[in-house]
Amino acid sequence: MAIENIPEIYLDNPTESKDIFVYDFKMTSDVVKSKVNLSMNMFSFLQVGKKQVHFANTSKAVNSEQSLLLKKGNWLWTELLDTQAIYYCKLFFFSEKKLTGFLSKYTKDVKPYQEKVPYFVIENDNYIASFISSLSSKTFENSAYCDAMLSLKFEEILLYLLDKYGSEFEHYLHALISKEVSPFKNIVEDHIYSNLKLEEIAFLCNMSLSTFKRHFTAEYKEAPGKWLKDKRLQKAKELLQGGDLKPSDIYLDIGYNNLSNFSIAFKNKFGISPTEM
Repeated sequence: MAIENIPEIYLDNPTESKDIFVYDFKMTSDVVKSKVNLSMNMFSFLQVGKKQVHFANTSKAVNSEQSLLLKKGNWLWTELLDTQAIYYCKLFFFSEKKLTGFLSKYTKDVKPYQEKVPYFVIENDNYIASFISSLSSKTFENSAYCDAMLSLKFEEILLYLLDKYGSEFEHYLHALISKEVSPFKNIVEDHIYSNLKLEEIAFLCNMSLSTFKRHFTAEYKEAPGKWLKDKRLQKAKELLQGGDLKPSDIYLDIGYNNLSNFSIAFKNKFGISPTEM
């Protein structure tokens, strides 16, 4: 699967550097787990459809009643159509330079913040709906004041969200300009029971699959495929031994997409079918 460099693929000139940028994104087919290299922080104002984003240590799904503010980085995201057979999302990108200028202007100091969640969920309301309607990639396209007006819109939404969410949002904004790098082991162990493929976990670690496998083997002294499989099956055994759950209740929660594949793997490891537990 090719990596999409965003927002570069939306720019007329991909080599052009922008501090602020709006793009109206529409599609008519589902896209599942696309690999995205997000080079700017981004508001995702979902209008129609559903969106799920997989981060290094978590994932989040939203519909048109919520918006997301996403930290730049390597993410996997799924975009699904709704009953209208269309997906529509307004994307509002901004640079760290733009954010730093805003924080210097409107906040007293940079607060140390250890929160690692790379997203902030925004509950849409009438004000935000009105803001989204006023924000279009075409609105200021031919204006000599395009950058200035987009800067005002940027300050407008941040000030409104600061007022709405208070210190929680302010702390998150400061976290966007931190330089923290997610540790390799944290990413791996946060996805033990996910259904992500090895190449997808490697992508979240900012590694090629071959580099990931070498790094993993050096860290855990075992091949990643076998290590993850053993962890998942051991967890399944523990859950089934409790007596309250059936194989069909748990296989999705331990990283398997198919009940039959789970049953075969379980029997190969433990010598009995999971239904016999």
